[in-house]
Amino acid sequence: MMSTSFELKEGSPLPKITKNITQDNINLYAKASGDFNPIHVDADYARKTPLGGTVAHGMIILAYISQMLTGAFGQRWLTSGKLNVRFRAPARPGDVITVSGSIRRIERGDGHQTIDCEVLCRNQNDEPVITGEAKVKVK
Repeated sequence: MMSTSFELKEGSPLPKITKNITQDNINLYAKASGDFNPIHVDADYARKTPLGGTVAHGMIILAYISQMLTGAFGQRWLTSGKLNVRFRAPARPGDVITVSGSIRRIERGDGHQTIDCEVLCRNQNDEPVITGEAKVKVK
């Protein structure tokens, strides 16, 4: 069995994390990923688009979800986790993103348990940025 800092039962919340979105972090991600789409890194260009300004790469926010799930499930998330999400709204510089989730269902079988979780990222205005589900196998 694994060690968790929360109760492993249906309905249990996952440990929340909060992240500040900054243009510096967006620029660093662009450099690391090679994705220099101007909607992410060029404020003058981005202001003229329907989005009205730069936005974070979706993968940055997904990394925050993975960080939360790694904190909750450790190595098991990294080796057996699956994520299925929908992008609901862009994350922008200055946003504060709260990543949360809860255990929806625990399925037992084949010598392991599969934990089915709801995941949610919201901005400081309580607007959903990403919604979805994660599944992880544990012993």
